[in-house]
Amino acid sequence: MNNRYHPMTDSALLEQLDRLLPKSVPNGESLVARRDAIARSMDQPLSLHDRERIKGEIVGLFRDAEAAASAYAQLKTSVKELAARWKHADGGGGASIAGAARQTQRVDHLGASTFVEKGWSLLSLGDAVGAQQAFERALELAPASSEAESLLGWAQMMQEHYDSALLTFHNVLLREPHNALARTNVGYICLRKKIYGEAIEHLSRAIRLNDDRKATLYAHLYLGQVYYEREMFDDADLFFRKAIELGPNLLQAWYELGRSQWFAGRRDEARETWRAGAEANKFNAWGKRCAELLESLDTGGAPPR
Repeated sequence: MNNRYHPMTDSALLEQLDRLLPKSVPNGESLVARRDAIARSMDQPLSLHDRERIKGEIVGLFRDAEAAASAYAQLKTSVKELAARWKHADGGGGASIAGAARQTQRVDHLGASTFVEKGWSLLSLGDAVGAQQAFERALELAPASSEAESLLGWAQMMQEHYDSALLTFHNVLLREPHNALARTNVGYICLRKKIYGEAIEHLSRAIRLNDDRKATLYAHLYLGQVYYEREMFDDADLFFRKAIELGPNLLQAWYELGRSQWFAGRRDEARETWRAGAEANKFNAWGKRCAELLESLDTGGAPPR
């Protein structure tokens, strides 16, 4: 299977919209009708064959719903472009309408910011499911928030829903090609899919942009992981150390740096690194991993490769 990520063109997205609108899907049914049909079929006793068939239908419906959401967002962007063209043709007469829209959007952002902060806190604690719910609520209040949408993709990514996350990040990058956070996380997904060349390209670009602290921090961490997986331990060390310099509280960087040192043969350095990570915050999940790893080493264990 080809896992390479190929961004869709605007026209391809609009073709998806035309295909997925309620009255123009291939089988003539709307997405809602398909959902309801699946729900009705589950009201009856199910054989093993029925369960497998319904599983396939649910997966297909979810993918189509994700594609429709992306297509609707792109249509919204194209409508905004029409509004901008109309304003220009009108000689500026649409300014009051645009101003009212911006005022409404500011109010939405004020409400959405609460859910963005809540989602980021949950994401930091490792609750990706709760974070996703918070970011989805933020986007209901402020649909054009690239920050909320980028973080939503991050929450999907942390649940290993990589295809859904790619769609989310692609939607952000269509609007904002220089969005560093979306770019960083596309790089992470490439890393997980072992497409190392593309991972390095995306992550390096995010670092060059250097306009989002979280993006720059995690781009260094993920680049370290890329080089670690390629057993280029000296390069991995440089990026993990830079991540620690940028964010000393990112204890995952301490954990990863220790692994890189260990498998490079510098085992005493690795122990000191994990000890520092464990002592930095014993309640943090990665701090706990550092401490548990040290205990495992003391009883003859070894770090995970």
